[in-house]
Amino acid sequence: VNPRACAEALRAAAGGLDLRIAIVEGDDLAARIPQVRAAGAELRNMETGEAFDPVADRVQAANAYFGARPVAEALKHRPHIVLCGRVTDTGLTLGPLIHAFQWAADDWDRLAAGIVAGHILECGAQATGGNFTDWRKVPSFLEPGYPIAEVKPDGSFVVTKQPGSGGLVSCQTVREQLLYEMGDPRSYLTPDVIADFSTIRLTADGPDRVRVSGIQGRPPTDLLKVSLAHAEGWKVQGGIFICGPDARAKAKAFAELCWARFETERQRAGLPAPDATSTELVGDDAAHRSLTPAHEPTEVLLRLGARGHHRATLELLRKLVPALILSGPPGVAIAGGAPTLSEVVSYWPALMPQGLAPAFVVTPEGERLGPLDWPVTAGAPGADGSPEDRATWTGGGSRVKVPLGRLAHARSGDKGDMTNIGLIGRSEACYAWLRDHVTAAVVSAWFHDTALGGVTRFEVPNLWALNFLLEGSLGGGGTKSLFLDAQGKTLSHALLRCEVEVPEALLHTVAPEDGPCA
Repeated sequence: VNPRACAEALRAAAGGLDLRIAIVEGDDLAARIPQVRAAGAELRNMETGEAFDPVADRVQAANAYFGARPVAEALKHRPHIVLCGRVTDTGLTLGPLIHAFQWAADDWDRLAAGIVAGHILECGAQATGGNFTDWRKVPSFLEPGYPIAEVKPDGSFVVTKQPGSGGLVSCQTVREQLLYEMGDPRSYLTPDVIADFSTIRLTADGPDRVRVSGIQGRPPTDLLKVSLAHAEGWKVQGGIFICGPDARAKAKAFAELCWARFETERQRAGLPAPDATSTELVGDDAAHRSLTPAHEPTEVLLRLGARGHHRATLELLRKLVPALILSGPPGVAIAGGAPTLSEVVSYWPALMPQGLAPAFVVTPEGERLGPLDWPVTAGAPGADGSPEDRATWTGGGSRVKVPLGRLAHARSGDKGDMTNIGLIGRSEACYAWLRDHVTAAVVSAWFHDTALGGVTRFEVPNLWALNFLLEGSLGGGGTKSLFLDAQGKTLSHALLRCEVEVPEALLHTVAPEDGPCA
């Protein structure tokens, strides 16, 4: 947020050591928004298409996403530490690789390899067994080893972890991380290069070692992404524990009672309605909604929430929820007292021309260098042709009903109000069956009460994977959402629980352990 102040704090904490710190700055646009707009940047919301004007006077922060180039420039001055403002996660890995191997600014394939390495490393132990679908195969979650990328000058690299540490590195754990928070796999956009994830090749290289190669890239666009934060009112959330028997029925009765009282009190006070409300039965269907199999829970956390721009409206709900404990059905326990009322700071992604956000480097000696040159750009992000796909499955025979998890593993992540789910076949034959049967329409039907903006599917045959984008699935996303799973992290497992009818012979193509690499 403030790299210069952070540098001073680090020097003070160093206790007199000669700590060499370089700083990357220029990403902070908050004070320059009027000039940026006057220069032609509309700052329209890149996900929803909304105009910027309605939120312009509520902006609290604005930062351009820089890439690896300023990081590599800072490393030329031999710092111990490089402090950055807003830099892409992948840029933090690619920057040192450019510095170490002197990769040219237009060496697109090697730069794309550095981006892929950064994407694997960026979430720490999530690439070494954390959040892995087949979690029982992970020998130990105690002190998991963080992922290490052993990179060669040609851009190929091995993903591994420290010997003796917990966790697991396999083609499956790496595949899941590669599909995490993914849009179009053929066009992974960064300020440095567009990486084509459909070209990645994975090869087992021994225990806890996976070799990654074959990555191709192409020139980036002439735009930078801008992350803006703006005030979006308030939200309140709270709940009560409800025990059985009849926990679900009691919870629904409590919810109806609360909202009826809230509406009466709101109208009596002449207050405006909230922008959104939420009722979730945690322990019954809060995360996976209609995909949850019918059952009778023994206890439920009734979670009630609302969001809006009028604090007094939300204060009503804040006072009503604790009052339910003594004035409704029995079997209720306190869940943390009165609900919390908090400000909502909402995310607004936009695009702007690179030249409107010049990057600078402050050397350890205090010299400010720049503005730095941006890389050569191509403008359009489109990819030619389709990824090679030779997977087939023609088997017949008797059919069985199984959860999708018998054929695939999966990983999900969020992009604003959109969830991505990477669905990865457990064998090449499983992938072929998934490709032919698990369409965007099928997934949209399964998530009919979640993916309110539709579903898009991408094929990634080299990883035996399909990537689904579920639009309008997170209640606004991030801090704005009232959902229990505001980032869609559990939706991959909601997909894996869906039942499908498949030839029994297909199940025999799945290796008992992790199976081969693609």
